[in-house]
Amino acid sequence: MNSDRILGSVALVVAVAMFAAATQVQEAMFPNPLGSKTFPMAIALLMGISGLFIILKPEPNPDWPARQRFGAIGFATVVLIAYAYVLPDGGFLIPTVFAAAIVSYLIRPAIIPAILTGVGLSGGLFIIFKFALKLGLQAWPDAFM
Repeated sequence: MNSDRILGSVALVVAVAMFAAATQVQEAMFPNPLGSKTFPMAIALLMGISGLFIILKPEPNPDWPARQRFGAIGFATVVLIAYAYVLPDGGFLIPTVFAAAIVSYLIRPAIIPAILTGVGLSGGLFIIFKFALKLGLQAWPDAFM
């Protein structure tokens, strides 16, 4: 129960810091309809609400993952951090395929479904972000253009 409250508190602190950082984002030269600040602020708000919920209603007997799962969780964290660094120069589609496929494989080790998940998630998110939300995403790296 205390571990849930610690997690909720950390999530709440990170959400507040993320929201504060989002207020400092400069508007782009070609602004998106939603604005550059809206998406990170919405994520911070959802994270804060989730953190509060976990603090106020913790799981009475939380199940911790087995020790070997912590390695997979750590590796997934490294993959997602690397994804964040590669995304600006690598375009959206290719890095998203790799990151989603790797994380999918870590969840359920089956290579073909993991690759299909990566391709489907990458394409689907690109369509939603680019055409439905009208965000200025670059599909491919500059070298492909």
